[in-house]
Amino acid sequence: MRKDQITQRLAPRSNRKREIRMARVVSVTPMSELASFTSVVIPLVVADGSLSVAAGVPATVNGVTLPSEISSEWCEHQGLRAKLGSSVTFRNVDGTSVTLIVTNGASTSLEQWRQIGAVVAKATPKVPTAMILSISPTGPVSNIAQALVEGATLASYSYKGGPESSPIGIIVVGPDVQALTAGATEGVRLGSLVASGVNWAKHLIDMPAIDLHPKSFANFAIERLEGIPYIDIEIWKDSKIAEERLGGLQGVNLGSAQPARLVQAMYAPADHPDAPHIVLVGKGVTFDTGGLWLKTAAGMATMKTDMSGAAIVISVLATAAEMALPIRITAIAPLTENMTGGAAMRPGDVLKIRNGKTVEVINPDAEGRLILADGLSLAAEREPDAIIDIATLTGAQVMALGEDMGALFASDDVLAASLLAASAETGEPFWQLPLVDGYEPQLESDVADLKNLGKPGNAGAIVAALFLRNFTNGVAWAHLDIAGPSRADSTRGYYQRGATAFGARTLLQYLITRSRQS
Repeated sequence: MRKDQITQRLAPRSNRKREIRMARVVSVTPMSELASFTSVVIPLVVADGSLSVAAGVPATVNGVTLPSEISSEWCEHQGLRAKLGSSVTFRNVDGTSVTLIVTNGASTSLEQWRQIGAVVAKATPKVPTAMILSISPTGPVSNIAQALVEGATLASYSYKGGPESSPIGIIVVGPDVQALTAGATEGVRLGSLVASGVNWAKHLIDMPAIDLHPKSFANFAIERLEGIPYIDIEIWKDSKIAEERLGGLQGVNLGSAQPARLVQAMYAPADHPDAPHIVLVGKGVTFDTGGLWLKTAAGMATMKTDMSGAAIVISVLATAAEMALPIRITAIAPLTENMTGGAAMRPGDVLKIRNGKTVEVINPDAEGRLILADGLSLAAEREPDAIIDIATLTGAQVMALGEDMGALFASDDVLAASLLAASAETGEPFWQLPLVDGYEPQLESDVADLKNLGKPGNAGAIVAALFLRNFTNGVAWAHLDIAGPSRADSTRGYYQRGATAFGARTLLQYLITRSRQS
């Protein structure tokens, strides 16, 4: 094996594998064990502006007798509103408690169940907590349980870790408890896989750049994928990157003391050799100073998160493989810092990308598109059914859509519609922006095939997407710009302050749906 390249089929998980405890563990529990929980959460149903205890809930829980009728006066006295997520907690002298939380009953959406899960996780974080889930039809219980677990697990994430979190139990009540419990158990399993995968990505994104550089990222990727069936991984080092002509990645890395890496992970289930093949490409700038186009101090403060795309694509591939989806997936993560060292690329330098096209560097701070160009070129060579890249790419995306919504660009209408459907299902909003061909002249260069920047202040997110399209070779392609929603400045819902890994659940849901269609 050459020293400049690591290619391996990952072995079974070893006892040396690091365990990152980041969230509360959720499981399905029978009603007979209700008394073992210190805290119990009871759903209330709002209908026509009035509240009632959900059907099937015991009259007395943890020593608290639940009201048979809930009047508006009682609600006002307790500070409870007929609004989704409103809650009130009653505490006993022995330390036990009961929390009443408002739901919309059968009309509660999956995203609303996620938000309810977040409320449950935050209400009593240090004690074992049970959530009584009252379901009338058996059909959606798996989806509801999955959404609850996602919300609870995402909301209880903490980078700092600390003492082991107390468990959450879901107790299902309804007309066919056995069937409902089976559905809820499957939902808990899937929700735990999804949210744990997202939390792994968030943990990497939140990690200080002194600890997460290209080499350590590659090690974390190996560790995450270790032992999952049907996964191969390649780590390209400096000389291999040069040999493979990844000029964009090389150019951005010139100013850094940390060598670049490229991670390629492949999931190919043996019993589905003809399944659709999707390639995910994630931007992996582990710290971005702006290079010689130096950022302001404020602009640089959160730039450890500029590798969000890379963390997301590795996480999504791992979770899809753990779910044993019948689909082939490749994740490509070009990794580098963008620093100001003596050899840093300069404005006016020309780089040659993997597919042979040359790029004039107008702005060294528009570096993400340069390393994505190499990643997309590699992706297109595989001739997949679709390529999707995800990146914290442009400030223009934030200006256009703010911090709560990502931008979607696509060369294929079917691919765009599928991603938007996945976005709606997961509660991660994306808005499709156009690929305006008339803006292409902004990328014309006198000394190269392309410039890496268009007119300042003129449709920057669109022009960046147009730049990337040059490296997709006509393959159905989508670009997700998550510069705004990739980080939360404050805790809200199931997002904690810091990394969000926004887009990970959308990509995973897209892969789930695509695998079912095949």
